[in-house]
Amino acid sequence: MTIGQWSDSIPGNGTFFVGIDIAPGRYLCTDAKGGWWVRYPGPGGGEPVASWPLPEGGVEIEIAATDVAFETHTGADWKRVGGTAPAGAGEAPEPRPVADPALRAELDAVAARGVLPGWLVPASMLMLGLIGSTLLGPFWLLGLGMLAVMITFGSRSLAPDIRRVRELERNRDRYRTLDDFDAEGRAMLARAQAALDAVRDSRVNREGLLDSADNAVMLPRQEWEIAQVLARQSKLRADHAAMAGAAAFPEVEAALRPLREKLELSVESVDRRIEALERYAERVRAADEALEAHRRLEEIAAKAHEYDELVADTVRDDLAIPAIDRLTEQSEALIGTLRERLTAAAEAADQLPPAS
Repeated sequence: MTIGQWSDSIPGNGTFFVGIDIAPGRYLCTDAKGGWWVRYPGPGGGEPVASWPLPEGGVEIEIAATDVAFETHTGADWKRVGGTAPAGAGEAPEPRPVADPALRAELDAVAARGVLPGWLVPASMLMLGLIGSTLLGPFWLLGLGMLAVMITFGSRSLAPDIRRVRELERNRDRYRTLDDFDAEGRAMLARAQAALDAVRDSRVNREGLLDSADNAVMLPRQEWEIAQVLARQSKLRADHAAMAGAAAFPEVEAALRPLREKLELSVESVDRRIEALERYAERVRAADEALEAHRRLEEIAAKAHEYDELVADTVRDDLAIPAIDRLTEQSEALIGTLRERLTAAAEAADQLPPAS
């Protein structure tokens, strides 16, 4: 279900981190009646956005790249039906958070650790209720049973999310948010992610014509490594500006020059890596076009027999032309005769006496 595994679905119940558990985009839930969802925007994004109760039928939402998490409680899973809305004219595309591809599996393992069996809490509470009912009466048993149900469903749904959040906080160095990048870093990360998304969303990839297993491993790793380098570059650029200070002393400038040159070399290196991803995405787009042309050719080939039959019918048509010509001559003669008779009838009508 992670970006690293290129999953296009979100389970109906749980809290999922954008860029770690799920990819941004538009999602559809076909059975959400009575459920609810909450989107948690990132820093500066305002208050959480929620919808409850959800109506009958399909419900579509858009999870933005700047969102931190998405919480859902619905009767069916969410299916990704498209990417996020493209940036408007003159707007730079906003990158999404990036996580170590191995982090999701580790978070899931932590969340699953120590989960009590579903029957243990009710059974324990029931045993306690049977003992207490002899002293406090049947109402004690009824109240305890209701409490057992609340604890069972509440603890089993909330505890894994809490453990995942705590583990995520302990692994802050394993993911990068937009706050980790400056403007240049965000722009380069957006380029890399646009290329990755073009490959992921391509028709040849969806139909398994590319090495999907290799893409599922290699591309998320590329994204994470690029994000790590861009985050470090962003930090060093900020440090460089702070060290330079407001006044440009020759000695300071001389000391900073080799550091700036090394930073520029690093930027050029990661830029070449992103360009390689963009070339890959361009080849995939070309493969999509070739696949589309191939499908059109298949459609044409499927209809070729109709054209063959048409040619055969055309030969029969050629043989029938003389007979048709004879019929045409006969019809023209008939039309001439008809016209003559109509003229004669008109002349005869003129000779009739006027009506009184």
